Order: sequence, then C-alpha cells, then structure tokens
Amino acid sequence: MIALCVFALAYRYYSAFLAAKVLVLDPKKITPAVKLNDGHDYHPTNKWVLFGHHFAAIAGAGPLVGPVLAAQFGFLPGAIWIIIGAVLAGAVHDYVILFASVRHNGLSLHKIARDYVGLTTGIATAIAVLFIIITALAGLSIVVVNALAESAWGTFAIAVSIPAAIFIGLYMQVLRKGAIVEASIIGTVLLLAGVFFGFYIQHSPLAFAFSFSRQQLSILLPIYGFFASVLPVWLLLAPRDYLSSYLKIGTIALLAIGIFFVHPEIKMPAVTPFIFGGGPIIPGRVWPFVCITIACGAISGFHALIASGTTPKMLTNEREMRMIGYGAMLVEGFVAIMALIAATVLVPADYFAINCRPEVFQKLGMTIVNLPVLSQLVQENIVGRPGGAVSLAVGMSQIFAGIPGMKNLMGYWYHFAIMFEALFILTTIDAGTRVARYIAQDIFGKVYKPLSDHRWLPGVILTSALVVLAWGYLVYNGDIATIWPMFGVANQLLATTALAIGTTIIMNHNKNKLFGLITFLPMLFMLATTVDAAIENIFGNYLPQQTFNGYLNAALSAVMLILVMIIVVDCAVKWFFYLKEHGFVTRRTDRELPTREKEEALELDI
Repeated sequence: MIALCVFALAYRYYSAFLAAKVLVLDPKKITPAVKLNDGHDYHPTNKWVLFGHHFAAIAGAGPLVGPVLAAQFGFLPGAIWIIIGAVLAGAVHDYVILFASVRHNGLSLHKIARDYVGLTTGIATAIAVLFIIITALAGLSIVVVNALAESAWGTFAIAVSIPAAIFIGLYMQVLRKGAIVEASIIGTVLLLAGVFFGFYIQHSPLAFAFSFSRQQLSILLPIYGFFASVLPVWLLLAPRDYLSSYLKIGTIALLAIGIFFVHPEIKMPAVTPFIFGGGPIIPGRVWPFVCITIACGAISGFHALIASGTTPKMLTNEREMRMIGYGAMLVEGFVAIMALIAATVLVPADYFAINCRPEVFQKLGMTIVNLPVLSQLVQENIVGRPGGAVSLAVGMSQIFAGIPGMKNLMGYWYHFAIMFEALFILTTIDAGTRVARYIAQDIFGKVYKPLSDHRWLPGVILTSALVVLAWGYLVYNGDIATIWPMFGVANQLLATTALAIGTTIIMNHNKNKLFGLITFLPMLFMLATTVDAAIENIFGNYLPQQTFNGYLNAALSAVMLILVMIIVVDCAVKWFFYLKEHGFVTRRTDRELPTREKEEALELDI
C-alpha cells in the first residue's frame, strides 16, 4: 500500500512537473516515428502497444530476481531503495533520456552525448554502452538459462510465444490492420494455451523435444536474439513485447490481489547479519550492493538504451512520453516490490537452500523446513537452483496456492511463474540485442560507411551476429556468481552516465539551471555507489579467483569504470561553463533541442 500510494502521487504530481516545467513537452511537434517513418525501425505505433513494448523491454530480470537476491539483507533495505530509487532516480532517468532521443530524431545515447557534451564523451559513451549492453544481455540471459534448463513445460510455453507474436504482428499490420483488441485477445489466449498444454508436453513422449540442457539453451537464446534484431520491428519485437506486457502486468496484479487476499506472513527479518558482508549469495555489504543487485527495480542504465533505441522511433505524440517514460518505470518498481514480498514469504533456511549451491548452504548451519514438500508440489527439484528465478517462482506459487480452491494447482502456478519470468527477461534480450546492433553499426560504420546504414541488410546481419556472439560467449562460459555482479555494476555505471548526460541536456534546454539538480543529485549517489561496488568487485571478487575469466571480468569492470569517469568529468566541465556563462536562472531565448541546423544534419546522417 505504501508503494502504491507513493508511486501514484509521484506520477500525478512529479511527472507532471517534469513534463510542464523541466522538459516542456510539445504535443504539436512531429516525432521521429512520423517524420522518418521507414516501416522497419521508425514506425508510428499505438500508445498502448508502445507502452507494452517499452515496459516489456525495460522490465527484464532486474525487478524480478534482483529484489529476490537482495532479500539476503532482509526485506527493509530493498523496499526502501525500490520506492525511493524508482521515483527520484529511475523514472526521471528514463523520462529525460526518452525526451532527449525523441527531440534528437530517435538517435542513440552516444550520439546525443556527442552533440551535447562533446566528441570525447560521445566516443567514450559509445564504447561504454557497447561494453555494458553486452554484459547486461549476458546477465539477463543467464537467469533464463538457469530457470528453463531441463524444464520441458517452461520451454514449451516460451516456444509458443514466438510464433504467436509473429502471427499477431501480421494480424495487426496485414490481415486486420489496426485491430488491436482482437489481436490482444487472440495473443493472450495463445500464451495461456502454451502454459496449459506445457503440462501435458512435460508428461508425454514429446518432452525430450523441449527439454534442453544449460549449454543448449546458451546457444538457442543468442539465435533467438539474432532474429529479433534482424526482422522488422513490427513483425516480432513489438507484438511479442506487447503480448508479454499483458501477461506481466496481469500476473503482477493477480499477485498483488493474492497478497491482499492470502495475507502471507513475511518470514525474512527486516535486516539480517549479512548486511555487514560475507553473505552466501552477495558477498558484499548492504550498501552499495543492495542498489547494485536490485538494479532495474529502482534504476537501470539499460533503460537508457531502450529510451534512446527502439521506443523513440515508435512514439507517435510527445504527450504519450509521460505515460511511457515515467509511468512504465513506476510499474516496474511495483513489480520489484511484489517480487521482494514473494521471496520473503519463504522460510529463511529454505530461501538460502534454493539460492545457494549445496556446499555453500552446508556452511550456514541452517536446516531446511518445507523444501521437500515444495519440490513435490511443484514437480521439480528446487534445491540448489541459484539465480533468484526459482525461489521467486516458489514464493509466487505459494501465494497463489493459498487462494481457496488453488492448493492442488501449485505445480501449474510454479511453471506459470517460470514462464512469466522467462517472458519478462526475453523481451529485454530481444530489444537489447537490437539496440546493441544500432550501436555496433554506428561504431563500425566509422570504419566502413555502409555498415552505418540501418537499412542495408548485410550490415544488419553482420553486426547482429557479432553482438549475439559476444554476449552468447559470456553466457556459455559463465555463471550467475560471476556474471550478475558485473552486470549490476555495469548497468548502474550506465545509469550514472545517462544521468550525467541528462543533466547536460536539461541545462542546455531550460533557462533555469537549477533544474539540472533533478538528474545531478541521483547521478552523484549512483556514481559513489557504483565506484565503491566496482572496486570491491575487482579486488574482492574477480582478481582473487586467479583464473582467465576472473582476470577478464576485472579488466572489463576497470575499463567501464574509467570510461564513466571520463564522461562525468567531461560533463562537469560543460556544466561549469553553463553556470559561468548564464548563471543559475538567466533568461535567454529557449533553444530547440536540437537546433534546426543540427536536425538537418542528423537527417542527412540517418
């Protein structure tokens, strides 16, 4: 109730203030989707379909497994950070970057940085974003791999969603153009059918066809990401994300109703002894690692890639930006709160037994309580399944099974929750791969000009293949213990970068320079948080491993840290000159963002 009230007030008043006074949205301005419509990447899209795509793309593993893993510290630290972070940092971050990209012809974050900060920041941002997005895609994918490994039921349900999305894309664009309600009903029925019939698949001779090992899934996921990146946005990406958003929001609403109806007891204490470090899941202290672990549930740099990637190329009118940019992040924050509750209704010993490897759990001196019965009810072995996805599914199924008449359906609810989580994450993987392809084309286009043309199919195929090979390698050779901490740090470093660039944009756009504090203060907090976490990761986690992967992860973390520091310093120089030249509230002619000359140059560039 606290989260709902805070989020509702923030949307009603704070987002309206940002729209009217800080960003000064203009519904009469022609958006890039309309002006540059090419039917492939730039495509005017219904606001509800676009909200579904944007929410599905930004709401990946973070708001689900992040709060679950952070429950190691107790329920209180995570709850505080989700509520405050989502309102003052995460939603502002998404909103400002979406606005900047829409006013910048839908171009990517690094191009915005180049034009509003300088060439050094533009180059550093491009390299940092490519590093970070590959790490993020690997971190998100490893959760799906761990959740779906050897599970024919869950894999079948996910497999059904792909042809269902393609059919809905064709239905809305070719067969019954604009028939969104009909398409939504058909698509939702197909998704639910995948869950229902998955039970029979798992208990039939066909189970082998959908039961894949971790290594096999580590190959199949990049293949899916490749096709999602190459195919037209309206055919697979947008309809799949749109359908997934129905399932996502519907499931979270059902979970909220279940929590109010069942009123489960929170078993996890407010704080645990692990807040000082040495925990079995997250070895570091509660700060900075509660922020790093929760990631997308409060603020996520990955959102800046979507807000300056696919979404601005589909936005029809600027008035829709408030709902999509700020509102979608608040919904994601509520998802994170629900995930935290679902994890903390488990007995602490059972929670740690699921999320730790058996040899690690034995050192804790805890005794499992309900796990043997829970394993039997969900028809899966749930002991020693780290990553957060399994414990979240168990917690959710426990809540749903507490509803009268649902007790004997816990197996269905568990596999429904696994499918729900995998859908959540896959929609981020496909959109993220496409955004990474945009960035790769921009970078390699400096070497070979045709590669920068987003309509040149050989270039699209080549750069998509390079991107999926990069993150696919990390997934195939890594695990949750090595990839997730690096993903968390990289993700929050990107958020720091986006907030620094956002501060520059606000100070450039608005005559009142004090409005820059809206993004500057969250940026300072995130900078301190991520620098602390990165240094501890490098010297306390990666280097002591004395392995190739350990050294590689340490080097990647160090490179990202250096790039972000360059960007922040370069932005700070820009802020100084703004303040020196104009003062805090100097009145001057409000400049377009960007100027007409820049718009014409950017159109030629596109």
